[in-house]
Amino acid sequence: MQLVVARIGRAHGIKGEVTVEVRTDEPELRLGPGAVLATDPASTGPLTIETGRVHSGRLILRFAGVRDRTGAEALRNTLLIAEVDPEELPEDEDEYYDHQLMDLDVVTTEGLEVGRITEISHLPSQDLFIVERPDGSEVMIPFVEEIVTEIDLEEQRAIIDPPPGLIDDRAETVSTRDDEGPSGDDA
Repeated sequence: MQLVVARIGRAHGIKGEVTVEVRTDEPELRLGPGAVLATDPASTGPLTIETGRVHSGRLILRFAGVRDRTGAEALRNTLLIAEVDPEELPEDEDEYYDHQLMDLDVVTTEGLEVGRITEISHLPSQDLFIVERPDGSEVMIPFVEEIVTEIDLEEQRAIIDPPPGLIDDRAETVSTRDDEGPSGDDA
């Protein structure tokens, strides 16, 4: 099975290095020197990682055969894809590969059916489940433990405890203003 593990960003310097947006919880395993990765688009790969380092909080990679800024810039926005055994599981029991979460049924803690996970969006601050509802509409659910209380792979479902307004229109509005109208006491 193939998993997207990173997206190549802009060139870094003039010696063929690129910044990388990591899309795996195991970069040391998937993005180490010597790793051979398929690419999307396929015409740019496969790519073999020659060196890697962290600079100002970003992963910087250099690939075999890419020696200058022009070559590095040509790789921009390329997805890096690792071949993974479908039976392999993440080391931490509270981590999941995207393929494990796709198509899970989403239900609330009260048993209300919300929909089915059709996509997982990886944002800098958190991941989001894109859930298709039975009526065809979509809802985005933050993949944080306060909301997603349980992932049950055996039952193929994600159990959520959504705050008011996340999946319905029953949001509670709280105002700090007094219920009185304007005072009209202009001095």
